[in-house]
Order: sequence, then structure tokens, then C-alpha cells
Amino acid sequence: MQLKQSVVALLALGSLLSACGGGNGGGTTTLTNPSMTTPAPSATPTATSAPVSSAPIEVKMLAINDFHGNLKPGGTVTIPDPNDASKTIKVAAGGSEYMATWIKLLKAKNPNNIVVSAGDLIGASPMLSALFHDEPTIEAMNELGLELNAVGNHEFDDGRDELLRMQNGGCHPSDGCKGGSTFAGAKFKFLAANVVDTASKKTIFPAYQVKTFGGVKVAFIGMTLKNTPEIVTPSGVAGLSFKDEADTVNALVPELKQQGIESIVVLVHEGGTQTGGLNECKGVSGAIVDIVKRLDPAVDAVVSGHTHQAYNCQINGKLVTSANQYGRVISEIDLTIDPKTRDIVKSTAKNIVVSNDVAKDSIQTGIINKYDALVKPLENRIVGQVAAALLKQTNGAGESTLGDVIADSQLAATKAADKGNATIAFMNPGGVRADLQPDASGNVTYGQLFTVQPFGNTLVSMTVTGADLIELLEQQFTGYSNNQPFDRILLVSNGFSYNYDRAKAAGSRVNRASVKLNGTPINLVQNYRITVNNYLAAGGDAFTVLTKGTNILGGGQDVDAFEAYIKAQSQSAPLPVPVMNRVTLSAPI
Repeated sequence: MQLKQSVVALLALGSLLSACGGGNGGGTTTLTNPSMTTPAPSATPTATSAPVSSAPIEVKMLAINDFHGNLKPGGTVTIPDPNDASKTIKVAAGGSEYMATWIKLLKAKNPNNIVVSAGDLIGASPMLSALFHDEPTIEAMNELGLELNAVGNHEFDDGRDELLRMQNGGCHPSDGCKGGSTFAGAKFKFLAANVVDTASKKTIFPAYQVKTFGGVKVAFIGMTLKNTPEIVTPSGVAGLSFKDEADTVNALVPELKQQGIESIVVLVHEGGTQTGGLNECKGVSGAIVDIVKRLDPAVDAVVSGHTHQAYNCQINGKLVTSANQYGRVISEIDLTIDPKTRDIVKSTAKNIVVSNDVAKDSIQTGIINKYDALVKPLENRIVGQVAAALLKQTNGAGESTLGDVIADSQLAATKAADKGNATIAFMNPGGVRADLQPDASGNVTYGQLFTVQPFGNTLVSMTVTGADLIELLEQQFTGYSNNQPFDRILLVSNGFSYNYDRAKAAGSRVNRASVKLNGTPINLVQNYRITVNNYLAAGGDAFTVLTKGTNILGGGQDVDAFEAYIKAQSQSAPLPVPVMNRVTLSAPI
């Protein structure tokens, strides 16, 4: 495994780890952005930079993306089997306790270092962070030593004012400070080069930050994807304009050069996909490719995110990285600067798994334990009643009682005209993680709902055609594409129904005449509003047709919709177990 360390090795590092933990790495920090509308907090004190020498300056940049408040571990990363290169194994990874230790280990290799994030640090978070408005994540990142975070689309889930509170601190306007003390805000800097207040024409956060290593300045430009308004609830981005990513960077280059800056790194919450392993770049595609190709030649490296992928690429002569998701991977990036030209002359990277085989960071453990104790009463809160257990187990056609209820809850949350105007909802079966078993009185708790849907996915409504719906249903089956290794029958909302035949050839298994909405056959050329979660909307589980959706509107979290639905449907009597008749099978095999 990459850079595998034992507890013995950690102890042997001793004072070296203590010297590099918590705060910024070597170098001095200068905030530079005359156009921002809000003052940035003061920089964390750093060591005085050494005079410029003739020797190359080595800088280590440690990058994450799409952390989404995942303070606890709970996932895996697939890596090559060290004992058999022809096989792969899954490694337990993630969690701030382990990530903090890994960052200390990696920073210890070079005092010239910086820790950065390419967005979605917060938003769509698990209960431990989300119930406290993501303050626990900000606190954990402060202690971990994060210095910069380029805003992602999920940073805007609760609107501009709440995002500014994340930076500047203060208690939540309606909930106060649930953590028991005043929220101090982020010690690190949010960057938003392409997010402009439409009234003032200024950026809401600094466009970039400059840090000096060995007497040479390096600029870090941070921004989110220009399409953020299309995937965020309109109220979250009201009064804001999101500019083109490449155009924004290119316009800043002359300003940076006037300051004598030749080393430029871009942190952007936009990404791509590839078919290889953690440190490969096989068939890379997606928005990031076009962005990088249009960047000014002065840009040296790009740290990306948004697609929750891991890749290590060279695109148009620039290093381009992404570090998976949820803190399970760190991109270890090494930059070599020529002190005479002040430019980055070499850049390499390695995606490191945040494996759970190192010692836990005690400070992070303390943060998690603190909020865990506060979560327990909320976790045990009764949200409603169900008549009997709702099971994730599917019938022969691929339908489940729990899946039916989840799909119904997502439709209920987005059917209003201002919430999505949806008429159908689809849920991926892999997102249903546990049965919902009521107690003897029929009660179910909020904690149980989180166990059923633990991913913190958000709802996305979009317009598709009837032909797209047919293609979506066909993409459920093995053989439709090389990326679909087994059938994944989507869970559908009440009112939508269809029949299929597994014995028929891939691409023609769905009985076209059977596909109906409220009893009316689907019209291939008619538009329909549907709701899925953000995972499916991005083409997850090989449902690539969903990436063709238009008029996209982001919504709330899936678990919130689930809670609201159970509460509303059990006001007078427990929610009944639905009859499974939405998806039928012609020829069971």
C-alpha cells in the first residue's frame, strides 16, 4: 500500500510530527485580492521565509476534494492487491482521525508545504456534521491544518450568508451554537474567483491567495464550476453570478505577473472521469479537460473535484489531480520551483489512500466524541410510525417496500412547482443500506433513517423526454453497456409502472407499451420532470442518460425528504407497507 506506516513508525517520528501538526507549513502567506467584498480573517502565523537560493525549491501540496463532512470513516477504496497485481482489494479508508495523521506524515517529508481543498468541504454531510450546520467539519479542518478551500456548489446549499458565517464565525441565526460554544469560523480561507456579487460586481471571497516558499511567491486561485446555479436551489445563489472557469483564471494571470508571480496553481471544483486506478488517467473526459486546455500557459497545476473521482493526469502539459471523495484519498503533489525564473519547472503527484491502519489523531477523536454525545438525543428522536418493517430486500422484479417509500418521499419533496415540478422519482437500490424496522409501537427514529440513507445525497429534478425514460430503464440491465456489470433495477415512485423481460436482448427488454405514468402510456417526444439523487444525476451506476437532463434544479437532502414523508403520512395512522406492483417481470429467470 502507498506509504504504509505502522504505529511504531509514527512513534519514531516523535517531535518531527509535533513540529508539523495543526498549523500552516513552511513559508509566508500573503492574501491578495482587491475585489473581494468581505474581509478575510487574519492568516495563521507562519515561519519567516528563507532568502532565495540558487538551489531548486521543493514544495509539497496536499489536496483533498468533496469531503462533505465525513468526519467518521465508513467507506473503502479499491487498490491493486499487493500480493497479486492481477487482482484488487478494498481498503477501509477515510475519517478525519486518520486523515489528520496521514497529513502529519506527509507534511513531515517537506517543511515547505500547504494543505488545500477543491471544494464541497461541507454540504450533503452525514448527521454528525449536518445537524450542527457543518460547524464540526470546519473545526476539524482548522485542527487538521487546512489552509485553502475553493468553494464548491454544495458550499452554497444554505445560501451566501451561511457560507460567509462558515468563514467569519458566529452562531447560527435560528439555531444558535449547538456545539455549546461560540463558533469561531474557519481559520483557513475560502476562495471564489468566479463567484461575483451582481450588485457590487466584486467576488464574495478572495480570488486567490499567495504563499511564499524559499523567497518565491506561489499563487493559488480557487473557484467553483460555472454551472453551480443549475444544481443548487435558486435561493442559495440569489444575487450571485458564476463566471467561466478558464476565462476567470486567464484574466487573473496578468495581475499575478505584475506582482512577480510565475508559479500558479488552480483549485477548481469541477472535474472529469476516467476508467483507470487511483493514479491513472485512462480515457479522461469531462468538463475539466476543456477547462485545462483553455487555461493560460502560465498555469502550472490544477487540483480538481466535483465528480468524486480519483485521477492523476497530464493534460495540455499541466498536472491535473483529483482525490476521490469523503477524505478517503489525499493527493500528494510535489512542485519544483526554479528560484531564478520563479516558475514551477516540475510537478508530480501520487494519490495516497487514507487507510485506517495508522494511529488516530487524538484531537480529531475529541471533536468527534464531543459531537457524538450531542447527536445521541437527536439520533433517538421519533419521526413517525410505520405499520410494519420496510425492507430493502427486493422481489423477483427488483422492487422493494422500502425502495417504494423512499421514491415516494422524493417525489413528494419535489412535486411542487417551486421545488422541482416532478412527476416521477427514481432511486438507486445501492443507496438503500438497511431495513427500516419499527419498535413495538411502530415508531421509527431519525437515526434509523440516517442508517437507511447515510450518504447525504441531495435531490435533483430535471427534464427528460419519454425516449430518455425508455433508455434509462434499458440501462438497468447487464449488457447494455460495458460499465454495467449486473442488473440495477431502479426503485420508482407510485404512479409510474412498467414491465420487462430479461429473456430479451439488451436494449429491448422493456415492454414499451407498458411504460405508463398514472395509467397513461409514456409519449416518446413529450417532456417529463423527474427527480433522482445527485449520484444518479451525474451518471452514477452507469445511468449515463441522466446526464442529458435539462432545466436542472437542486433540492434538499434525501434523508430530510424521507423524514418529512414518514411524518406526514403517519399523522393519523402508521404509514402502510406499499404493495409491490410498480415493476413487473414477464419472464422470471
